[in-house]
Amino acid sequence: MTTPVRPSPADFRRRLSARERLIGTFIKTPTTHAVEILGDLGFDFVVIDEEHAPFNRETIDTILLAARASNTAGIVRVTDANAPGILSALDCGATGILVPHVASVEIAEKVAAASRYRGGKRGYSGSTRAGRYGASSVWNTVDGSDAQTVVIAMIEDPEAVENIEAIVKVDGIDGFFIGRGDLTVAFGAASNTDPSVQAAVERISMAAGAAGKPVCVMVNSADQVTSFQRLGASTFIVSSDQGFLRQAAAQTLKDFGQ
Repeated sequence: MTTPVRPSPADFRRRLSARERLIGTFIKTPTTHAVEILGDLGFDFVVIDEEHAPFNRETIDTILLAARASNTAGIVRVTDANAPGILSALDCGATGILVPHVASVEIAEKVAAASRYRGGKRGYSGSTRAGRYGASSVWNTVDGSDAQTVVIAMIEDPEAVENIEAIVKVDGIDGFFIGRGDLTVAFGAASNTDPSVQAAVERISMAAGAAGKPVCVMVNSADQVTSFQRLGASTFIVSSDQGFLRQAAAQTLKDFGQ
């Protein structure tokens, strides 16, 4: 039996924009092993969580190498929208970035500019992994990076929801992650199924769809995918390396009657 060949991470941006169904997970533990396992299993992407987990540039660099080795797209959730952090992730060879709290057009434009060479302000160095350590010419690096780099904005603040029809129109932002957790806290809602959160999810989805851009959401299981697909979501983040470990360990204890 022949194992299907998964597309290269270099094709991830095209697949995202084409609304292929993509499955990924968060990486919370600063080691390479989980990424290698997930890539070997066939996950389309992993999100290295610099915002909420103990990562620095060195560990991100190493884990992105593991993502490349296991043929899965390595996305970095950077700590914020500032250009130096975005540049660091992209220079290390990230397929793309996931940027928290993109609450205005101004922030979205700042993120897009920091992520692109042509028409943007991304700092250039050909000596990085992204530049093949000097093996790629200047303009091959520029054009290749601009074509392949994925930029996903997290919409997770009430003001972002209010500005969403304008935010989705910003050039250079490829897609939108709906941060239901932060929206739940911001609205003071009981859960992420509260009507206030659901209304925000629907408004964000409609705006992104009208702009022709994909939506990403985090789901707890495959059972939740259908309802989000109806709203236009096509990219799904399921749990995390730690979540998978906890779930499997808990099931093992249950199986042993503990």
